[in-house]
Amino acid sequence: MKRRILLLSALAVLGAATLPTYAADKIIVKIAGMKPDGEPETVGMKLFAKYVMEATKGRYDVRVFPNSQLGKEDAYIAQTRRGIIQMCATGTQTSSLFPAMAMLETPMLYDSLDHAHRAMNGETFKLINKGFAEKSGMTLLNAFPLGFRHFYTKKPVNSIDDLKGLRMRVPNIPLYLEFAKQLGQSGQPMPFAEVPAALDQGTIDGGDSPFADIVALKMYEITPNITLSGHILVIHGLYINNDFYNGLSPEDRKIFDDAAFRSAEDVWKMAADVEKKAIEEITKGGGRIVTPDAAFKAALRKAGEGTWELFAKTVPNYKEILDSTLQYR
Repeated sequence: MKRRILLLSALAVLGAATLPTYAADKIIVKIAGMKPDGEPETVGMKLFAKYVMEATKGRYDVRVFPNSQLGKEDAYIAQTRRGIIQMCATGTQTSSLFPAMAMLETPMLYDSLDHAHRAMNGETFKLINKGFAEKSGMTLLNAFPLGFRHFYTKKPVNSIDDLKGLRMRVPNIPLYLEFAKQLGQSGQPMPFAEVPAALDQGTIDGGDSPFADIVALKMYEITPNITLSGHILVIHGLYINNDFYNGLSPEDRKIFDDAAFRSAEDVWKMAADVEKKAIEEITKGGGRIVTPDAAFKAALRKAGEGTWELFAKTVPNYKEILDSTLQYR
C-alpha cells in the first residue's frame, strides 16, 4: 500500500510539471533566454510578453528571464521540453534534437536581412520546422535575427588569404567548426565570455560574432579589425512546450501566435538599425571596418557551400530547404 501511494505521488509530480502555474487567477508563463537586456533575443521575449498580456488584459502573466537566469541554454531547453517552464528563446542548439534546425543558420545562404526575412516568413521556415514539434516536445513560434556574424581580428584582413591559418574562436557547433575548416582556419571552440581573456593571452587571433556581441564586449578595443563578412545570420526564435501550447483555447492560441509574429517583426525591423549604430560605435571607438571585395565574397560563399554537405548527411529534405530560399532573393 505504501509503495502504491509513493508511486501515485511521483506520477502526480510528473503530471504537474506540464500544467500552468496560477497566481491570483492569473496564468504564469515563464520564458527563459541567454542574452542580456538590450540584445535582440531579450527584446523579442519582452515584446512577446507585452503583446500577450495586453491582448489578454493580464489574464496571462508572462515573465521573462534573460541572461541565463534559469540556467544555461541546454538546461532551460530541457525545462521547456518537460514543461517545468512554458517557453524559451534559443537558436540552433535545438539541432541536437532535430538536425534540420541547424539550417536556420546555413552559412552564406542569405544575400541580405530582407532576403532572410522573407524566407523566415515563408516556405523555408516551414520546411526547416516540419516534424520538429513531434520530435522535440516543443513548437517553434517564430524566427528573428540576432545579426550577421562578422570577423574580428588582431591583424588586418584584406583578402581571403589573410584569414588562413588564424586561430579563431568558434561556438562548439559542428557547422561552425566546419566553416572554419573550409576557410583554412584553426577553429577554437570556447564560450563567448572567455574570448576577451583568450585574446589577451594570445590563445586565439580573433573570432566572429554579430555586431550586438562585438559592441557589448567592446571587442573592437582588443581586435580592432572588423571584416564585414556576414557569413552566417544568427537566427533565434521562441519555443513553447507542446502540452501547454496545445492546451490553450483556440482564442488564446491565436493570441500567442499573433504576439510571436508581431514581436519577431519588430526585431526584424530593428536589425538594420542595430547594425548601422554598431558600425558608428566601432568606428568612433577606433575600430577599422573593412568591406570585402567580390573575390573575397566569392571565396566565403565557396567555403559556405562546402559546409552544406553536413546537411546532406542529417537532413532528408535539405535540398528542398536550400532551393526554397531562391524564390525570396
